[in-house]
Order: sequence, then C-alpha cells, then structure tokens
Amino acid sequence: MHSAALLLVILCAGLASQWLAAQIRLPAIVVLIAVGLLLGPVSGLVNLSIAPEEMSELIGLGVAIILFEGGMDLKLGEFKRVGRGVGRLTLLGPPLAWLFGSLAAHYVGGLSWPVAIVLGAILVVTGPTVILPLLRQAKLNKETAALLKWEGIVNDPIGVLLAVLAFQYFTIGGGIAVTLKGLGLAIFAALLFGGLGGWLIGWIYKRGGAPEHLKAPVLMVLVLAAYWASNQVQHEAGLLTVTLMGLVIGNMELVERESLQHFKENLTVVLLSVLFIVIPGQLRPEQLFLIDWRIVGFVVVTLLVVRPLSIGLATLGAPMRAEDKKLLAWIAPRGIVAVATAGIFGPALVEAGHPDAAKLLPATFLIVIVTVLAHGLSLGRIARKLGLASTSESGVLIVGASPWTCAFAQALHRLKVDVLMVDRDYERLKEARMLGIDVFYGEFLSEHAEDVMEIQHLSYLLCATDNDSYNALVCKGHSRRVGSHRTFQLAVHYLTQKASRRVPLQVRGYFAFHEEASFHMLDWRLQEGWTMQTSNLTYTWGWNEFSERMGELGKDWLLLGGIAPGGSFRIYSSEQPFKLDAGWTALYFAPERAARRAAEAAALAAAQAAEASPVEALTATPAK
Repeated sequence: MHSAALLLVILCAGLASQWLAAQIRLPAIVVLIAVGLLLGPVSGLVNLSIAPEEMSELIGLGVAIILFEGGMDLKLGEFKRVGRGVGRLTLLGPPLAWLFGSLAAHYVGGLSWPVAIVLGAILVVTGPTVILPLLRQAKLNKETAALLKWEGIVNDPIGVLLAVLAFQYFTIGGGIAVTLKGLGLAIFAALLFGGLGGWLIGWIYKRGGAPEHLKAPVLMVLVLAAYWASNQVQHEAGLLTVTLMGLVIGNMELVERESLQHFKENLTVVLLSVLFIVIPGQLRPEQLFLIDWRIVGFVVVTLLVVRPLSIGLATLGAPMRAEDKKLLAWIAPRGIVAVATAGIFGPALVEAGHPDAAKLLPATFLIVIVTVLAHGLSLGRIARKLGLASTSESGVLIVGASPWTCAFAQALHRLKVDVLMVDRDYERLKEARMLGIDVFYGEFLSEHAEDVMEIQHLSYLLCATDNDSYNALVCKGHSRRVGSHRTFQLAVHYLTQKASRRVPLQVRGYFAFHEEASFHMLDWRLQEGWTMQTSNLTYTWGWNEFSERMGELGKDWLLLGGIAPGGSFRIYSSEQPFKLDAGWTALYFAPERAARRAAEAAALAAAQAAEASPVEALTATPAK
C-alpha cells in the first residue's frame, strides 16, 4: 500500500474508533487498540517500513504534544485545594509504585531484575490521555477529578524519566553517580527549556510578538524544539520539559490561552488516533504468544496489590477524604506513554543481553487493556457509590436570577431535576434560596467560579439575564464544556430581531424555548398570570392532541422542555425542535385557562381509554 493511502487508512480508522467509542460509551483507547491489533498483527494491513529507532522518535514527538496539552490543563487554583494530596501522589507515589511494581514483575512475572525494574518504572505512569476522558464521562466532583488529573499528568514524565535512568544504569553503567547526574541534567533541562522557555513564550505572546494566526502553529513547533533540545541534554528529559512548559503557559494570563488550548486539544485527538493505531500495528503475532500465566498473574497483582499498597502508604496521614483514597487505590489506567516507552526500551534491552525484555511490550499492552477496561467501566459506578460523582445527568445550570427563572427552577425542582442558579447580585438570589434552589453567588465567568463550582452533574446551560450580549458571551465561553447543543440563552429583544441587528448563531447559544421568548416577554407573561404547568403524555393523550388543545406554540403557550420516561430532562428550542412521545412529561408555560382546558381534555382522554382498554387506562394520566 502506498504511503498516502496507508496514512489515510490510519487516520480514518483512528477517528472512526474514537467516534464509535463515544457512541457506545467505552474508553476510546480500548477501541483504538483493538482496531490497531486488527489492522496490524491480525490482518497485516498496517505495516510501516520504518526503522524502530525512527519510529520511536516519531512517537516521542506525538507524545510530547499530548503531554504539553495535558500540562496546559493543570490549573494552580486546583493545586491550592488539593495540593497536599497531589504532593503525596507525585512525590511519594512514584517511588513506592516503582518499588512494588518491580518486585511484582520479578517474583510474580518471572522477569530478570533489570527488566523488572524498568517495567516497574514504566508502569508508574497513569496516562492523562486515558484518565481525562474518563473523568469527563464519570462526572466526578472537582476535588477528586483534580487529584486524578494531576497524578496522571505529572507522573507520566516522572515514570518515563525513572525508566530512562534505570535503563541507563543497566546498559551504560557508571553506577549511582551517573544516574544522579542524569537526573540532575533532566531537571536542569526541564527548568531551562520548559520553565524559562514557557515563560518567555508567554511574555512574547502578551506583547504581540507573533501574528494571531501564527501563535498556535508557532507554539507547536517551539514545544517540539524544546522537547528535542532537552533530549540532547539528557535522554527522554523532553517529556518532563514539555509538561512543565504546558503548566507554565497554561497558568499565565494569556488572552489567547483558550484558543491555544483548543488547537492543542484538536491536534491531540488526531495524534492519539494515529498513535494507538500505529503502535499496536507494530506488534508481531509471535510477540503476543509471549504472554504466559506469570505475566497474567503480574497484571492481577499490579491491579489488586501494587496500586492499593502504593496509594495506601503514600497517603497515610494525608488530609484527604477516605473516599478519595479508596477511589485512587483502584483507578490507575495506563495509556500511550507507557506503551511508547515500552516500545523504546524493550528492543534495546534485548540487544543489551536481556532476552526476557521481549515480554516488555506485550506485558505493557496487556496492562493497558486490562486497566482501561477495568477502571474505565467501573470508575463512574464506584465514584457514585462513594459519593464522589453525580448520580444525575440531566440538571440545568441557570445563569441569571429573576422572578421567571425562579418559577422555572421551582418547576424543575418539583420534577426532581437538579438545578443550580448563578447570579452576581446577592439580593436577586434571595427568592431562589427561599424556594430551596441551590444557588451560587458570584460572577459566573470568573476563574473563582470555574475553580469552585460543582457543575459536573448539570447537562444544560441556560443563560437568562436581561443582557442579551452577556448571555451570548456566557454561552460561547462555556459551550465546549457543556456541549454546543446543550447551551441555550433567552431570545434577544424584539428590537434586535431585524436582520441588520441579528446576532448569528456562531457567536451565541441556541435560543431556548422559542424565538419570541425573550427576557422581557417572559417577565411580562408571568405578570399576566401565566404559570408553569406539566402534562403527562400517553397513547390516547399524545403530542398532537396536547398541542392542538393548547393553541399556537409561541403565542398561546410556550413549551419549555420534557422529561423522558427514563427521567432525563431536555430543554426545548425552536432551533432544536423535538417531538414528545407517549411516556414523556411536558413542562410548559401558559395561562391558567389554557392549562385547565388541557387538564380537562387529558382527563376525558383517560376516561375514554379506561372504557376502551384496561391497558391504555394504566398509561393515561391526566395533566397536572
């Protein structure tokens, strides 16, 4: 197969795997590795004729960008809250995991001491490329998510550096002195190219030293240059450098920080898709047969003994919740860095006279697959059982307190839908507090709100202030966190509906409910006596009968949303219309007389259904 066609196959297979994983709610790495094995050792379709050394260097460049993007995601505000726990996990955790992992690899896995020690160091990493998607899927609270995120991102370069030092100790020689010298050089390179280099890049960007359209591409090249330069000082010190560089740049007050991070995230998705197809594709069928019962036993001991023991000792006496310690003792999925590092050192150790190092890559692959499956499929369930994650996935975050939003929040509360109301005016939140609604007092767009607000259980954002421009700003600023299709704002005032003044969808959220449902219109209707009502739809009292009885949508009444039979809430929008089926509960805003007519019609339909069929009678519930 030609190189261009092979590249296209890899890209298509990788991105298709990511899409499939999102649809079936599995960790993407599981599907990617399965497809990589299918395209590589099984079918032989992906066979890159590249020397192992060159392949390792190319993989290293991809991993460097991934770790830089992870470093940018680390916020010092999080460290202030969980700093002591993070310190235990990143200072005490790695050496303990290295020690116990090496012992298990030797005594259980049957590997020689040099190979066991290198493998123990490789498995110190916990894979930000795996843990970050799992955190988003599991909806953990901020403190628990911060602990797992910091451990995963910071320990990745630490584990690689430990593996490098162990490898050099057993292959190059020189004793402890040379090893400590290598460690010092790695730290020096990271501080110079990562710390100082990252600060200089931010300083130059703040002063307009690069055109806007070149900032993201130039930053990518500089990251790779820093990675290469650090590796010239000390082998594999580049990963520590790019992580520190990402941490520095991500915490500088750069106006373009969000756009830079967005560019890196998109690039990371593509790189992960490629790497997890290419690396498994390089495995040969005979390597898979090197996995024997001792390697399987080592994997089991790593999950059930090494990780819990390491976390238990590292966090002994630490000011952390017991629930967090329990979760950390189980969750430790490995990812691309572990696989890439094993791919580099396995062949090199074989050449250095350690034939059992051929098991290094297959054993690491097995660890990755087992940990991702075991931890990915159990994280949400265990976290909810420990009270560290949300049990609901259909809550609404309302920005802007007003009489109408309080009435809407109260109706959602009665329907057992989670609601959080945010406003920067303490007095406006008074009514919501009296109604028992959860509130947050402060500026929603502030970094303080981003650091402390627990919104992982809320699936929809509704910005409902009387300022249309602020509503649009909030929606665009948070659409990536919630999802563009779940980000709504009230319709703009009728005076701005003209084409010359209309705000395009690209710079605002979807209009909630109806294009006429502006702040002033809703407030006016509320003063006229409109109220929040619900109606249960059945097979005899369906959407057509209900909407016909209510009148013209948008003029005579407003559909606000619906509760699905499973209990999840969905906001209605004329820009995202959907039809409510039997079993749904409609939440609408209408005059009292319209609600009474609907209730009477629903009761009549229920009575007719009771006469016609006992089965239908059970599903025909009158409107409330």
